[in-house]
Amino acid sequence: MKTTGEKKLMLFSGRAHPQLAEEVAQQLGVELVPTKALDFANGEIYVRYLNSVRGSDAFVLQSHTAPINQWIMEQLIMIDALKRASARSITVIMPFYGYARQDKKHLGREPISARLVADLLKTAGADRLMSVDLHTAQIQGFFDGPVDHLFALPMLADYVGGKVDRERLTVVSPDAGRVRVADQWSDRLGAPLAIIHKRRDPNVANQVASAEVVGDVKDRTCVLVDDMIDTAGTIVAAADALFEAGAADVIVAATHGVLSGPAADRLKNSRVSEFVFTNTLPTPAALNLDKVTTLSIAPSIAAAIREVFEDGSVTGLFEGVH
Repeated sequence: MKTTGEKKLMLFSGRAHPQLAEEVAQQLGVELVPTKALDFANGEIYVRYLNSVRGSDAFVLQSHTAPINQWIMEQLIMIDALKRASARSITVIMPFYGYARQDKKHLGREPISARLVADLLKTAGADRLMSVDLHTAQIQGFFDGPVDHLFALPMLADYVGGKVDRERLTVVSPDAGRVRVADQWSDRLGAPLAIIHKRRDPNVANQVASAEVVGDVKDRTCVLVDDMIDTAGTIVAAADALFEAGAADVIVAATHGVLSGPAADRLKNSRVSEFVFTNTLPTPAALNLDKVTTLSIAPSIAAAIREVFEDGSVTGLFEGVH
């Protein structure tokens, strides 16, 4: 617990990613609030805080890793417990926002699940949301209240830029949807930009027929940038296309390492020399692969918490990134 005048900061962690919560607590110089959390025999979740939270500015950290539905439900229950225990304010921290890819309707009779998650958090009692590299910026508008959007780009770009020859570096967007982010990488590193243009098979749903590299990558070190990698099929195929176009080396940098199903084998067997993630999710470090590097997002989250608690500017932490 940290106090400033009459204000009282308290940090709470669910069970999804306790290592990240401990790192954030260390950065803030606070202790995590002791919490009793368990699952009943039928799968129901029980949560009780062992300290008084009355009048506190509560920050509830839970990253939506697998099993994703369990951890979202636990976070909702944690928020409800805080509301009923008279916390003064409740800020929900989701380093990885579950269901963020379902942010619009592609076909009729589909849900907009990212909006549903925001509504559930609001109904549970959340006053404010904080997340890292949302899949699309429009998700900020789904929540009826302040949303702090944090960015991993400065940390990831500075790491990559510090270990390669920037004269031979090309930033690559894996598809048209990531061009804006790749362009920011390009500006930060002073490197040219290339794009993977994917042609889809009209006869097979979600099947890429071919990938064409637009831009100069021959004999260059390419950094493929994305917000998340799930099964790794798309990003490994993009790397293969770069090598076929004459790239000398490929590094992949992504904020969220979801890494489901066949991802571990695909990373291990790919020609990519290094995969760089943050620890918004516990998966990258858990894979324990030599070519996987995990950078800690804890300092950024702690700095944002401090700015919110002290009525400062979260936006000011990420000038030039949007």
